Amino acid sequence: MQFEVYCDESRQELFKTRPSGEYYVLIGGLWIPAERRPDFKAAIRSLREKHDVKGEFKWNRVSPSRLPFYRALVRLFFDQEDMRFRVIVLPLENLDSVTVHAPEHEPDCELMFYKFYYQLLHHWILDQNVYRVFVDVRTNRAGNRVQVLQRCLGYSNLLSTVSVQALPSDELDLMQLADVLIGAVGYKFHKLDTSKAKLAVVQEIEQLLGRPIHGTGPGEEKFNVFHFRGSGGW
Repeated sequence: MQFEVYCDESRQELFKTRPSGEYYVLIGGLWIPAERRPDFKAAIRSLREKHDVKGEFKWNRVSPSRLPFYRALVRLFFDQEDMRFRVIVLPLENLDSVTVHAPEHEPDCELMFYKFYYQLLHHWILDQNVYRVFVDVRTNRAGNRVQVLQRCLGYSNLLSTVSVQALPSDELDLMQLADVLIGAVGYKFHKLDTSKAKLAVVQEIEQLLGRPIHGTGPGEEKFNVFHFRGSGGW
């Protein structure tokens, strides 16, 4: 079977700045059967037309005037059994134990970022399938990061075919939907309450989940939240 994965990330700049306090970097992806892509794109396009939303929609654009649209997006995700979401939540305070070093022994935050991308994807790749992974375009110090990620996923999943391609998120509605879900998880973990509209989206997700947003076990298939702990475990 063929699958597509639309990935994005939140607060990745914190890998470098490492502020003090409780902060999280999030990397997530929306997983769909490739054959359903036209249906899902049409459904999002219909919501765009209904709510008169043009241009890119992302978590940082959630506002009171656009709240009905973002709530509808969340309901669309939960209404579609073939849509799955996985996000890895990385507490900055626990990352020192997994700092990756470059050959010259300097900490390589960019390499660590892509190693966590690997962890996000690898555990949901099953044998005998074809996976096309789409990540947002990034300016990397090393220009071959995406190719290396694809190669590593291929080496560790020999019975499946995996490709990774970087594309601009503003061209992909499904990647933008992933960004909204990632943003909601990040908003919950950071315990933010500065936006009533964003809180309403978080509450919409929790109502449809039937529980608060928190770390889940590996067996959660619809809304999987991998809360990373440097000491191990979920």
